[in-house]
Amino acid sequence: MEYKIQELADLAGISSRTLRYYDKIGLLSPGRIDSNGYRVYRSEEVDLLQQILLFRELDVPLVEVKKLLKAKDFDRIGALEKHLSALEERKDLLEQLVENVKKTITDAKGEQTMKDQEKFVGFKKKMIADNEKQYGKETRTQFGNKVVEESNAKLMGMSEEQFEKHQALTEVLNNTLKEAMATGDPNSVIAQKICELHKQWLGFFWPSYSKEAHLGLTQTYVDDVRFKAYYDSIAPGAAEFLLEAMKIYCR
Repeated sequence: MEYKIQELADLAGISSRTLRYYDKIGLLSPGRIDSNGYRVYRSEEVDLLQQILLFRELDVPLVEVKKLLKAKDFDRIGALEKHLSALEERKDLLEQLVENVKKTITDAKGEQTMKDQEKFVGFKKKMIADNEKQYGKETRTQFGNKVVEESNAKLMGMSEEQFEKHQALTEVLNNTLKEAMATGDPNSVIAQKICELHKQWLGFFWPSYSKEAHLGLTQTYVDDVRFKAYYDSIAPGAAEFLLEAMKIYCR
């Protein structure tokens, strides 16, 4: 079946402007343009648009979507299977949060007692899902699947007290990093204190510790734009400062 631009836009629930933009950036072009100037999309373009929207649903940037779709070895079935797996994980997480809220309501009404650890299951699962989505590929490549899975299991096993301590330590760590940067000296007492605090922070997740892995992780804070953006939001240049302090600490 063939569709004109507005027909396809209506079918997909997007605007015709979006389709024109996709054409402009070379992401999705019409199968042909009639002599009267109408853009015509065929079944191939319909399938491609569905794939694009699936990627976008998972927050994959358009630049990355284009690279994936234009790759010679792009496997549509494989991509769809990955989409299904990601969506099922999201579904499981939402169901967990729904169940968590239901239990909280019955607990508040005095109809059922909710264990303290149960109150944080949904939040911890969301934290794991968010980390996997943002940094999963890099961390699994650098540290291996076994380490990541053990780290996730350790997080899920946190007690309410441990979870609250982790949250509090994160705030202390970020505030102290700002203070340390004011000295401009990665070898200062407060800068080295940051490294020790960061080691304690990792202890909530890592099943085991090594200076090599710690330094390698800190290096990714500089190399990876997403990590760097997070640390720059604390203070510009924070990732680089932490790395220099960590080089000293890990000697």
